[in-house]
Amino acid sequence: MNSMKFTSRLTGTPLKITFALVGGIALFVMALSLGTVGFRSIYQGRIFPGVYLGWINLSGQTPVDAANLLAEKITYPDEGLITLQYDDLSWQATPAELGLFFSPNFNAEQAFAAGRTGNLARRLAAQIEILRHGWVLTPQFVMDEKTGLEYLEKIAEEVNQPVVEASLKLEGLDVQVQPGQIGREMDIPASLEVVALQLESLQSGSIPLIVKETYPDILDVSAQAEFAREILSQPLVLRIPEAAENDPGPWTLQPDRLVEMMVIERIFTEGGAEYRIALDSEQLRAYLQNRAARIDREPTNARMYFDDETRELVLIEAEQVGLELDVDQSIIEIQAQLQEGAHDIALVVEKTYPAVTSEATAADLGITELVGQQTTYFYGSDSSRINNIATAAAKFHGVFVAPGETFSMAEVLGDVSLDEGYSEAWIIYGDRTIKGVGGGVCQVSTTLFRTVFFAGLPVVERHPHAYRVLYYEQRANGSNNPSLAGLDATVYVPVVDFKFTNDTGHWLLMETYVYGDYRQLTWKFYGTSDGRTVDWDTTGLKNKKDPPDPIYEENPDLAKGEIKQVDWAVEGATVTVTRDVYRDGQLLWEDIFKTKYQPWAAVCQYGPGTKNYPPENPDPDKPCKKK
Repeated sequence: MNSMKFTSRLTGTPLKITFALVGGIALFVMALSLGTVGFRSIYQGRIFPGVYLGWINLSGQTPVDAANLLAEKITYPDEGLITLQYDDLSWQATPAELGLFFSPNFNAEQAFAAGRTGNLARRLAAQIEILRHGWVLTPQFVMDEKTGLEYLEKIAEEVNQPVVEASLKLEGLDVQVQPGQIGREMDIPASLEVVALQLESLQSGSIPLIVKETYPDILDVSAQAEFAREILSQPLVLRIPEAAENDPGPWTLQPDRLVEMMVIERIFTEGGAEYRIALDSEQLRAYLQNRAARIDREPTNARMYFDDETRELVLIEAEQVGLELDVDQSIIEIQAQLQEGAHDIALVVEKTYPAVTSEATAADLGITELVGQQTTYFYGSDSSRINNIATAAAKFHGVFVAPGETFSMAEVLGDVSLDEGYSEAWIIYGDRTIKGVGGGVCQVSTTLFRTVFFAGLPVVERHPHAYRVLYYEQRANGSNNPSLAGLDATVYVPVVDFKFTNDTGHWLLMETYVYGDYRQLTWKFYGTSDGRTVDWDTTGLKNKKDPPDPIYEENPDLAKGEIKQVDWAVEGATVTVTRDVYRDGQLLWEDIFKTKYQPWAAVCQYGPGTKNYPPENPDPDKPCKKK
């Protein structure tokens, strides 16, 4: 228990005693003593006159009367009003509720004891002081800390709250927010000290409570939540900047896809912790890499043909700008643009421009004349083979070959498939001739090889067929010309290619013309002639070998009695073709092309149950004929 009291002060005047006055003083003391005795007898059981408790005059009161008077006059503990405040919260209490108590009986007894305690000299001195000047006592109060603590603890239950960090999460397309909360804990001992100081003043008043506040790392996420809602408010469109008509895209990510990619990251910045709303970089990378397969492409020259009359180039197809998607920079750009509220974002795409644009002229490229031309024939080809020849040849019509460039036929030819417009026709596969997609493409590669051969251009890669294909030995009238053996070339994308180099110092322009009705394919080179000429020779067919015996196969897809020849006998042979290339009478180089053709057997297929088949003695000229 603590008590608060103001102690009275005793004042007196020092006496200068001289020897001459001893007798007088003695007489004075005797008279004073007689007076005090009478004083005490008059106030027997009563408080001496001039005794005050604070401002209250208790003179002549019995202790009981004095206690009653004090209870009437000193009402602060029960009637005082203390307002306790924190922020916008407040509580009102009396001093007594906060532990301040006043005892009228105790204070009356203290007043009654004034001038009556101590030895005779002290009592006498005190009584004289009371008679001369009066005696003021300080009211004594008691502060019960336990009562005050209990009261403040109840308030603390309302004040205190845990610290809560704000958060947000995604439920489908709904952005849910958990608000943050400032942690509060009232310092009860410190608050009680402030209360005690106010109570000591015996005045009503307001007291600020001592509360320790703890702020969460993240208090408010309303801005981030609004940003997430903004992202999901509409589709995200990604596009190639300044896209041309034939460029891929745009691509649209609907909100239900965006929410799958969205991440909420807790990050630290100079300003402290915060949530960052973004699209997951790895998911975004996978998405963009998938699109890059459609975006990325090499620049492609414009395609043109040479007008022999005007001697100018005529546009067939405009150039195509090369594109390469920068995935890393696109991710950065998308994230940054999303932060700015954009929903239509240009990807970061590097563009490269081809050497030959639509504005190029014949003079610009040094294309002034026809420098090479060859025609091959394909009498006997069915519609599927003719379609394949036309489809493959069209890939090269109007294509330019740069000075010094090594041209790859397979690279330009690309995918040979039904999707590219090819049909099934006869192809050489291993040691058999079978139905396959793209049969007839080698008519195109053979024609290109002969155009390169007779134009005197360097051949970098050439592969002959496994056996002699009579299409490639036809004359204009359809008859066989064995001297053309060894001048064929096969291409099988991507394994087998035909390549040559343009060493003329000028651009070459290739043109291809298919005349289906006449079974002709013509290949032309336009450029600038440097005067080179070609001498060539062939050994003709050597080391001939007869074809093997016919092969007979039962085919369940054929009807009973149905017979079909699917491969034709060809004798094997070797042939060597030489080529000398000159310019201004000087030999530039000599080529030797050696070819070894395998002998090839006829293959006949027949339906199950066909009688008298296979034949015992087949006709060598008509091995599949039923006798």
